[in-house]
Amino acid sequence: MPAPHFPSEFGEQTILFDSGFAAPQLLPDLAAHAANALTAHRDEVLQYASGRGQPYLREWLATWMNSDGCALTSDHILVTNGAKQGIDLVCRLLLDEGDAIVVTAPTYFTAIPIFRHHGAEFIEIGQDAHGLDVDALASALDARSAAGKAPPKFIYNIPEFHNPTGATMSAERRAALVALAEARDIPILEDSPYRRVRFEGPDEPLLKALDRSGNILHLGTFSKLVAPGLRIGWVAAEPALIARMIQLKSEGGSSPLIQRIIYDFARSDAFPAHIARVQTAYCERRDAIIAAVKHELPGTLIAIPDGGYYVWLTLPLPVDGDVLAAKAGEAGVHLIAGSRFFAGSGAGVPRNHVRLAFSFATAEQIAEGVARLGAVYRSMAG
Repeated sequence: MPAPHFPSEFGEQTILFDSGFAAPQLLPDLAAHAANALTAHRDEVLQYASGRGQPYLREWLATWMNSDGCALTSDHILVTNGAKQGIDLVCRLLLDEGDAIVVTAPTYFTAIPIFRHHGAEFIEIGQDAHGLDVDALASALDARSAAGKAPPKFIYNIPEFHNPTGATMSAERRAALVALAEARDIPILEDSPYRRVRFEGPDEPLLKALDRSGNILHLGTFSKLVAPGLRIGWVAAEPALIARMIQLKSEGGSSPLIQRIIYDFARSDAFPAHIARVQTAYCERRDAIIAAVKHELPGTLIAIPDGGYYVWLTLPLPVDGDVLAAKAGEAGVHLIAGSRFFAGSGAGVPRNHVRLAFSFATAEQIAEGVARLGAVYRSMAG
């Protein structure tokens, strides 16, 4: 049996900084939209539906992305059961056993086993506060070509409020990455779950908005902005690729009931108010956890994100992130060791990081949880 993981599996004394669960206080009231779907649209929402997704939701998603600089039609959109199904479909479409892909070091740890399941070889590329190091990527591609190895099948990146580091890729880096990928004919898989969860600073362009070759596949989801239990995401890509991915879907399509509820909610006056509420509340939680870490974990470097769900900590020697996470769990505080976010293994994987999610815990829980974590930290730091 897997170890307990979800909030419902723990008592009130356990404080969860591990996964990006939504704040219960921010989950929207969708009752009226559900009632409308089950009455006015009963024949539609309780019937089988297209694996492509409901036409009206795909049209709305294309329009929403076009307001963010893209040039899409509904034919560019495939509705999925969350963004992770999109990752899996892209892997099924593009990867064969032994193919290489590019990931950042570190990267989204839940994507790593999906890539491994498809037999991927990882090319890890470092990043800094401005995102993926495009010059380092170019050098790695040149070295691979000089060694007679095939180019990677795609570049996977989270440009906004990167998971786990929180970094947002600069406009200059985005343009350089798109240009490099286009010149080398390498697709980019842009994973963008947090784009609308911005607290401060200007929006940077979507990679998909910079796409001139049709080589960028974009992943979106309602999990972080609305509610993770809805399990609705999407892929935006060239229609020919979308048509091939539809053939790879085996679950009979995403729920038409949930698609209708999301569509009605997204078109209501409540949706922009909900976005503003989410941004304000998560910004307050980010500020609370940063202040608590500064107080309780002196000497720790904090990567401060402009949005998203997470803070990334770099620990001073001799503190080991894996040990800190394990001992914190014994103290009733769950977080994730930074080593789990690296696709590689062995002695080269850094062990001086941890990731804290601030999305689920209340301000009081953040203060208590970081105080417990601080006690463990001080016992290790000597």
